Amino acid sequence: MKRLLSVDWLLRVPLAIVFLQQGLSKLPISIEDAESFELPMLVWVFVVLGEIGAGLGLIAGGLMQKLWNNIADMVTRFSGFVVGSIMTGVIWIGQPESLIDVLLYDNLHVFLWFGGLYFALKGNDK
Repeated sequence: MKRLLSVDWLLRVPLAIVFLQQGLSKLPISIEDAESFELPMLVWVFVVLGEIGAGLGLIAGGLMQKLWNNIADMVTRFSGFVVGSIMTGVIWIGQPESLIDVLLYDNLHVFLWFGGLYFALKGNDK
């Protein structure tokens, strides 16, 4: 018998909360915020909506896996991919000197990146 609450939820929930919090904190979407990060408005819209969508997708993918396993797995994987993509952009915008600088001084973004990678590769598979 499969458990409803698996160990994945210990990673899924905090990752979703961080992304939802970050996305919601950027609302309403404004050109001034985009310019502060030197991003085009279109990219900024994708970032904000991607953060909110990835957070919701991680939770929804976990909750609906009992009903629609294949769809839930795709939602989880896509949400993980979005998390990884956004975190790659965040790390890149920081213009680190080297990979060592990223690993030593940008721990939170590296952890979030690996959380996204985990769900992108694993999905809901047990």
